[in-house]
Amino acid sequence: MPHDLRPVVLRDELIELGDAFRAYQQAGEPDLALLARLHDRKALAFTTWADVTGDGSLRAEARRAEQAAANALLQHEQRTGEGAEGAITRVLTAPAQWEHARAVLGYVRDHAPVPGPEGRLLVLMLSLRTACTGSGNVTGLDVNGWPLGDAEQVLQEVVDAGWLRLPGTVADLLASGSDNPTHVIVPSLLPRDGGRGPFGFGKSMRAKLSGWAQKVVGERTLHKKKLPAAARLLALACAAHSGGDGRLGPFGRGLEVEVLAALCAVEVAQLDELMKQLTAVEWLTDVAVTDTHVTGRLCERVLSFSCPVPAGNGAGSAGA
Repeated sequence: MPHDLRPVVLRDELIELGDAFRAYQQAGEPDLALLARLHDRKALAFTTWADVTGDGSLRAEARRAEQAAANALLQHEQRTGEGAEGAITRVLTAPAQWEHARAVLGYVRDHAPVPGPEGRLLVLMLSLRTACTGSGNVTGLDVNGWPLGDAEQVLQEVVDAGWLRLPGTVADLLASGSDNPTHVIVPSLLPRDGGRGPFGFGKSMRAKLSGWAQKVVGERTLHKKKLPAAARLLALACAAHSGGDGRLGPFGRGLEVEVLAALCAVEVAQLDELMKQLTAVEWLTDVAVTDTHVTGRLCERVLSFSCPVPAGNGAGSAGA
């Protein structure tokens, strides 16, 4: 802190904030509303400090504090129902979970070993089954519950690419049931030095993310209408990149068509038809597709699947 910082009130506020954050960390029960207020105070203090010193790093710290406040408040509202009329009970309840969901979608986009939406969906679901240890149990019922068309062919392609290892044949996996699941291995997800694979979350988070994806992919209307893998990937991508009110993209400004198409393993030209399919089953509403962006909103009945994006983040971000 500059020795000549004035006014004294600002210096005292920064000192008091430091004490308040330390006290919060030592508290037994988290109070997210209090944490949001502390981050708001920090943002204001650092903005004032940046104005005094002209230090750009302080201004950046203020912006980070603003985002931390927004995330803490949103998490508080989702847990308690406070501050929002008709508060949504989401499948994934916390900002960390939402960020991990976007990160997994982005990772699979960048590392899927085979082209096309069916292979992408298979890789996504298997990645979530094996994310922590690089291995996991899968049954034929699991795979046949995903809209893969020719599941045997898609599985064989992934095995032939070396991404998936099986103890037997693809036919053996498809014939396995809950009493004799197939233990599969994904070499690229095996823990490396330090004991972790590419994902930075544990078993509990893995189960939550896998459950979320399974609920979206198997959502009753998507299943009833037999929508293809591409449409269900689009449903996942839209849910993971919507605002708190369900509008697509940060501030409801929409998602870039090229980035969205990449997440779904389709051509940009296919997006319009896929958006129409999701509109017809009341997953999306108010949809508009331009040469550069897709705008729209998740329908109320599927808002529980949404993972609100923080300000300034969207499908084009590094995480997803």
